[in-house]
Amino acid sequence: MTSEERTFVAIKPDGVKRGIIGKIIERFEDKGFKIVGMKLLQVTDELAAKHYEEHLGKPFYNRLIYYITSGPIVAMVIEGYNAVESVRHTVGKTSPMEADVGTIRADFAQIMQYNVVHASDSVESANREIGIYFKPEEIYDNWQSMSEIIAYDEERYTKQGL
Repeated sequence: MTSEERTFVAIKPDGVKRGIIGKIIERFEDKGFKIVGMKLLQVTDELAAKHYEEHLGKPFYNRLIYYITSGPIVAMVIEGYNAVESVRHTVGKTSPMEADVGTIRADFAQIMQYNVVHASDSVESANREIGIYFKPEEIYDNWQSMSEIIAYDEERYTKQGL
């Protein structure tokens, strides 16, 4: 069974610096996801600490903070059926060397430390991360994608007698 979900995705500083924002966004749009929130921002130490709070005390924590604050990111809220799992499949495994060919990380990254994109790993994480980066009024879900319009046009035309 599928369900409509939202997930959080961030194009990390290396993806922004390499100028591949459009190529990454295109992967999600081509898959049929709806981007309902998006912004370019510089992650502060405070935001980074909230984002990576579950890793506090781990040996790699300081590197995570340094990396995510090293340049701007593109933060996105993506909506679709089974969005969390499907987006993570599109992104690929954390290590680009282990990611399936055709995934974002396999195609655009070489090493785990610079793997170009972050995607929430659960619905709970997605909700928490969306709350860190977006205010409710920054999420725009009151519009229909072309896929939704095409899918429901016939039904609407019939109801309206057209």
